Amino acid sequence: MSTSIHERPGVYSSYDISTVVSGSSGGQNVGLAALCTKGEEEKIYQLSRYEQAVEAFGAEETLSQLARILFLNGAAVVKAVPVADEESYAAAFARLEAEEDIAVVVCDSQQLSVQQALRDSVCSASEARRERIAVVPGAAGEDPEALVTRAEGLNSERVVLVAPLGGDGGAQVAAAVAGAIAGESDPAVPLGGAELRGVSGLAAAYTDDELDVLIRGGVTPVEQSAGVLSVVRGVTTRTKSGEVPDQTWRELTTIRIVDDVIPTVRNALRARFRRAKNTEQSRGAIRSQVVLELEQKLAREIITGYDGVTAQADPENPTVCLVDFSFTVAHGLNQIWLSAHITV
Repeated sequence: MSTSIHERPGVYSSYDISTVVSGSSGGQNVGLAALCTKGEEEKIYQLSRYEQAVEAFGAEETLSQLARILFLNGAAVVKAVPVADEESYAAAFARLEAEEDIAVVVCDSQQLSVQQALRDSVCSASEARRERIAVVPGAAGEDPEALVTRAEGLNSERVVLVAPLGGDGGAQVAAAVAGAIAGESDPAVPLGGAELRGVSGLAAAYTDDELDVLIRGGVTPVEQSAGVLSVVRGVTTRTKSGEVPDQTWRELTTIRIVDDVIPTVRNALRARFRRAKNTEQSRGAIRSQVVLELEQKLAREIITGYDGVTAQADPENPTVCLVDFSFTVAHGLNQIWLSAHITV
């Protein structure tokens, strides 16, 4: 990912990622854009509990019901923007894009073009150092192949496509997944197995073969067992780089770890070196601070290692310090295989 060059002083960042080639703290804030017949368009309503949504919009509105589900599943604050029609989503996304403290954004639209607009918005915000993830629902009546085609149309490590729809055909399941993501304080913990609350049922059930198609195609499936809804496996819609199949960003934990580590380092440097000199002593302190932050991530098992931490003066611009480092993300445990050797 490239970063824009600006004149404003600050700490900027960029990252890339590669796979290893071998033989074998609480809730976060969620942005919500949903259809609503009440409230002011393009206005952000900051909600800290469901009752505030009822007071502002009424209990029967889609926006209120989705806010309720977000809270039930772990969202700390819901920043909601009422949407009057399909054409109004873009303006709502633009309002949410400017917010500093949103980690997840969810919308109720099943239109691919609207979901692509949300994708572009979260990517733009993330490039501007306001990292976030979008969660969107599939469309009514879509089978696994159609859902995979939808995921291909989104194809972003920052977009999670959830299926199936709720029992009434709405976006409740997507909202529950968004709340679960926001409620998980450890970005390295996989989403698979997370119980979802506030959703009465599912519009469809998938076979194991269909689940394979969905997960490999970039769709996050949800299932119901013994009355409990849970995520089967959390993946992103990023399945290709250009036209080449690429599984690098498939696991949702990968982008969540990136969004945890880089902002943490960036914010630590911004806080400590707001008015510093670009001297060897300052650069040494910067390098030490980066190592300290990475060691803390290593101790929490968010990363499994890091290397190559350097802080050097830019030979072309004496006011710039170039900080470089690499790290390895921790992988979630999705499967356990047992091999039993029996003697009779």
